[in-house]
Amino acid sequence: MTIESTLRARRDAGHKLLVPYVTGGLGRDWVDVVRAVAAAGADAIEIGIPFSDPLMDGPVVQEATRQALELGAPVGVVGALGAVDAGVPLAVMTAYNIVFHAGHERFARTLTANGVTGAILPDLPVDELGDWGPTAARAGVETILLAAPTTPDDRLARICEHSHGWVYAVGVLGVTGERDSLSASASVIAKRLKAITDKPVLVGVGVSTAEQAIEACEEADGVIVGSALVRRLLEGAGPEGAAAFVSELRAGIDRGRG
Repeated sequence: MTIESTLRARRDAGHKLLVPYVTGGLGRDWVDVVRAVAAAGADAIEIGIPFSDPLMDGPVVQEATRQALELGAPVGVVGALGAVDAGVPLAVMTAYNIVFHAGHERFARTLTANGVTGAILPDLPVDELGDWGPTAARAGVETILLAAPTTPDDRLARICEHSHGWVYAVGVLGVTGERDSLSASASVIAKRLKAITDKPVLVGVGVSTAEQAIEACEEADGVIVGSALVRRLLEGAGPEGAAAFVSELRAGIDRGRG
């Protein structure tokens, strides 16, 4: 189940795309959370592999990472995904340091052996993909690259060329976190990307509510929602509460499409 082919098929059938983010290892029931958000209408799921020095994460995801590390993550996070059988594609987000330490081929093959077909490495830019890009592709892992609002046009084209699965449009400069409103930069970067690529373009960072997701989807093919979901998990929402929130996002996006 490749991410890009799945998302393309959904998009081409007239749907806007929804990718929730779940911190791997957060609580003893985190695998049930992954299953729950899949059943609630996610088109794919992004799972954070915790690491000690997050670069993009704001206070909410940092706290989730801290708690997951105390519970033993990242050990066992990828292995646990092998038993999820979510029915939608899975991608992991983590630091390149974890990939480098494991070794490119070993890490990539561990992902696919456990049903994960995508990887997001925020600190590995397009010009430093090196051996990882082709090694991941041979193993069946799609490398999803990020495009910031300040990225110049020529670099955007390179990012789109080398990104697989989807192109991650960073909606606002700064760390992840909930915002009161969608930044204007989210729509601008999505529009710029859509003008140069047919790959699915999803806006992440700064999308917190169904209303903001609807607004982002006016230009983008879909959204990634992380901090708003993780905050609910930190507050004890559990699988049921996570599913309720994702259902709310799904209904809003579908309503906006109509």
